[in-house]
Amino acid sequence: MDGVIKNLFPCYGFLMKIIIVNYRYFVSGGPERYLFNITQVLEAHGHEVVPFSVKSSLNQPTAYADYFMSPVGSGNEVYYNEYNKKSPKTFFKVLVRMFYSREARKKLAALIRRVQPDLIYVLHYQNKISPSIFDAAVKYKVPVVYRASDFGQICANALFYRFNKKDTCERCLHGSRWNAVRNKCVFNSYLLSAVKASALALQDMLKVKDKIDAYVIPSGFTLSKFQEYGVPAEKLNCIPTFFNFATTDQTQAAGYEPFAVYVGRLEEEKGLLTLVKAFADTGYRLVIIGSASGGYDTVLKDYLKDKTHRIEFTGQLKFDAIQHYLRTCAFTVMPAEWYENFPNSVLESYAFHKPVVASDSGSLKEIVDDQVTGLLFPAKNVEALKACIGQLMGDMEMCRQLGEQAYQKLTTGYSAEVHYRKLENVFNRVVKARQQINVSAT
Repeated sequence: MDGVIKNLFPCYGFLMKIIIVNYRYFVSGGPERYLFNITQVLEAHGHEVVPFSVKSSLNQPTAYADYFMSPVGSGNEVYYNEYNKKSPKTFFKVLVRMFYSREARKKLAALIRRVQPDLIYVLHYQNKISPSIFDAAVKYKVPVVYRASDFGQICANALFYRFNKKDTCERCLHGSRWNAVRNKCVFNSYLLSAVKASALALQDMLKVKDKIDAYVIPSGFTLSKFQEYGVPAEKLNCIPTFFNFATTDQTQAAGYEPFAVYVGRLEEEKGLLTLVKAFADTGYRLVIIGSASGGYDTVLKDYLKDKTHRIEFTGQLKFDAIQHYLRTCAFTVMPAEWYENFPNSVLESYAFHKPVVASDSGSLKEIVDDQVTGLLFPAKNVEALKACIGQLMGDMEMCRQLGEQAYQKLTTGYSAEVHYRKLENVFNRVVKARQQINVSAT
């Protein structure tokens, strides 16, 4: 048998056909940037990558669009608040895809038959695709690697955060999923929380995690939570996100002007209110880049109405425009109050030789080395954050030194090649294991 397997894989790194699954095929944030970046890297190494997603007017063009699932709404929406809540058809589709979509299973099965992939690499599938895709993979004996970039398999709102208490929460991890209902964790609704908790309970009954051959998890912190959830240690692989230098203009030198930048979603759990409180009445300049899907920017602006401040809200910007701010600022800020997994914005800051002032929440302690690549402060602590801001604003040379060390950490630990080699090892291992099982079965 060993000889048969050896003949199937004459070299360690063999070229594969890979189906990559994500519920969006356009860039709306960090997860989609990873989708297109890793596709580019895999193809550069000779692999064939085929997308599977949901139809949308915003999608990038692909020859495989006919295999994509029908949209949940009109096909023009990005975030939940943009969907027509009064549409019975939309509501029904949301329910089906939370629980079990025959369409997803059928469409992926058709794509598998056409492509004959060696592997399926799943990114985001919750809510808009469905766990039924794993049954299609099992039927056709195709191994699955799942990249868990949030806590969507464990937590009803995928954040480990209670909005009604404004704190991190692991009650569903260590107890009943009905804790999500008690705390109205999904859009502050008992009904939606009950629906999502039931959907995750069904995934547990369907043993979804048993149908996944390997997990790729960007941080050690997040990996530990999946281990607590019951995923076997041998399936868990910590592979940090990488930065794609091809997306940046590295010909211009970094400057250090006395202002800070925040890049990301404008949401409560991101610690934005703590951030604006720390900058208000200081005279320091802050640029906040990002959109607020739930209108949370109005909360921030209302707080600032009677404050003296130099805080600017740019709204959502394309990365080309964001680069100008990253290149010229003194440092960036990541004030998260939930368990951040591995935010791309930290790597983006490092790419422009800028240190990061970050809370000590989730994986941020792994990515930001205190007094080396940035400064850490206790989450929610306005005064501690204000002290970090004042320290860096008063010492541009310190910003420069920490920024250079941040850049070195990026190039040595978070390069595309480092990420690819680790991912390749996982892919090779699960494909070989599945081939061995298939050969044994015959």
